[in-house]
Amino acid sequence: MNPSLLAAVAQLAPTVDGARNREQIAALTADAARSGARLVVFPEESMLLAGEVEGRLGEVVDAEWPLFLAQLSLLAVEHELWIIAGGYEPSGSDRPYNTLVVVNSRGEVVESYRKLHLYDAFAYRESDYVTGGTELPPVVLIEGVAVGLVNCYDIRFPELSRDLVARGADVLSVSAAWVAGARKEAHWETLVKARAIENTCWVLASSSTSPECIGNSLVIDPLGVERAGLGPVASGVALVEISLDRTAEVRETLPALANRRLTTSVAVSTPTAAVPAL
Repeated sequence: MNPSLLAAVAQLAPTVDGARNREQIAALTADAARSGARLVVFPEESMLLAGEVEGRLGEVVDAEWPLFLAQLSLLAVEHELWIIAGGYEPSGSDRPYNTLVVVNSRGEVVESYRKLHLYDAFAYRESDYVTGGTELPPVVLIEGVAVGLVNCYDIRFPELSRDLVARGADVLSVSAAWVAGARKEAHWETLVKARAIENTCWVLASSSTSPECIGNSLVIDPLGVERAGLGPVASGVALVEISLDRTAEVRETLPALANRRLTTSVAVSTPTAAVPAL
């Protein structure tokens, strides 16, 4: 039998009040733990709604980042589970990193990922206030299940998700603050399902319900079936058992990864010039 992992996606509306955000994270973590979750995935910006900060963002982040990490560590130990959450990490400037952290059940930050693809699209410019990362996201083993990290706009770049799966990810953990707008809700659902289908993997997608964001957190199985969803509710958790037996079953029926052809062995003949008759 393959490993399984009871995982939750959490949905909340972060504000500029870091203490209030930490209270919401604590309450949702406790809810998930009562249902037996071993992993809780929180949205991008769970620590702080950066776009609404007054004054120097770098100074606020310098103060809030260590409090955010300390809270995640305490919650992970208290509830004996893993947490993935998004916050803003100091960069030494007023443009912090948009960072996802993975905290294990002993309260240790075991992995982090600085967002690679900044959201400079749909007339928005995240790069105006965020410093982009320079390294590919990690794959972390969580109780026998390999989880790859994806941060919001990253989901629009299929090669990043495929790289995570090529490096062994069984699950894509997506933390997002997906902005509402014409066709944007459809894009979110389509992209999350597409990443699951094309990689025959699970997707845990947690999205913020802060102002202008859609919520609609989802859990999608390797065949693209929606196993749970939260819709537009302001706050909540949804739990699903991530079964690698299900993954094996789907990949036996649909061996798309095994059937990939990245090179060809077909010989290509070079035409020769006709020899004129003498």
